[in-house]
Amino acid sequence: MTQRHHLTRFTILLASAAFLAAACKDNSTSPNAAPSVLSTGPANAATGVPRNPSITAIFSEPMNATTLNATTFVVMNGATAVAGTVTYSGNTVTFVPTNTLAANTLFTATISTDATDVAGNHLASVKTWHFTTVATSASGPAAVNLSTAGAYVILSKSGISTTGVTSVVGDIGVSPITAAAITGFALSSPATTFTTSSLVTGKVWAANYAVPTPANLTAAVLDMQTAYTNAAGRTLPDFTELGAGNITGKTLEPGLYKWGTGVSLSGAVTLNGDANAVWIFQIAQNLTVGNGASVNLTGGALASNVFWQVAGQATLGTTAAFKGIILSKTLISFNTGATLTGRALAQTAVTLNATTITNP
Repeated sequence: MTQRHHLTRFTILLASAAFLAAACKDNSTSPNAAPSVLSTGPANAATGVPRNPSITAIFSEPMNATTLNATTFVVMNGATAVAGTVTYSGNTVTFVPTNTLAANTLFTATISTDATDVAGNHLASVKTWHFTTVATSASGPAAVNLSTAGAYVILSKSGISTTGVTSVVGDIGVSPITAAAITGFALSSPATTFTTSSLVTGKVWAANYAVPTPANLTAAVLDMQTAYTNAAGRTLPDFTELGAGNITGKTLEPGLYKWGTGVSLSGAVTLNGDANAVWIFQIAQNLTVGNGASVNLTGGALASNVFWQVAGQATLGTTAAFKGIILSKTLISFNTGATLTGRALAQTAVTLNATTITNP
């Protein structure tokens, strides 16, 4: 009898515990519970925020999407409302400004209590947070210092090859690979500290030529790698993930641009700025320039102040017209008839096909 009594009490206790757990669980998801904001992006008081941000808030529970709109979710620049689009998905509401935000400016984001969950419960309290956009010069970031690598219009560690009627204005060089990796140029002989080619208006340098060429090329390659690292390491971008990597048709002001993806260009892109303006493009994957695509410079902008830092390979399509300094971690490839006003500085190879490259 005693054992049966103890078992009965134990069973009752288990049942009571299960009931209390269920009651607590039901209470946590009660249809009368007010929703709240768990986190925001940018975080409150964030500084150095890119000028094309997606401003977000994550809720504690599913919300009624129809109550999240330009009236209940507003972003203010002082007393002026910022124009933008509000979307909602997966407990997250997102405000995307229509226009680029002003630099070095304090913005305030607010979600009102008119926002409700799916059960009709209003937000527990008004949610407000602040952030400040990145401070930037009207002329953009400081230019990347190429040092001695800037003496070459093409510089490669593993070879330069060409087919077709190529025209290069400026010096080209390879190191640590030897002149044997410069193909299609019909180099003059005998080699001294340099050679020449009918395709190159300038000199051709290789690591196996007479001194001081080997040491000069070693220094230039190190400077090329330092310039790449400098460009890749710049912080506080003005713009991130612009166009989801597709910059076709855009007019870009001076600044630091960053993508965690590749960048593509199928038509024209315009870089508008004066002779002091600088653009740095940080590209985590490939740069793909389509056939006939072009980079246009307006307002006095100079190709020597445009830097394309490419972690993958850079490919310029047939008859593409490109501007700027390409600092590539891997291959730079030019298809038939492509032109470059700038420099091709590659940590592997550069391949040309009836390509025209002009020193900026």
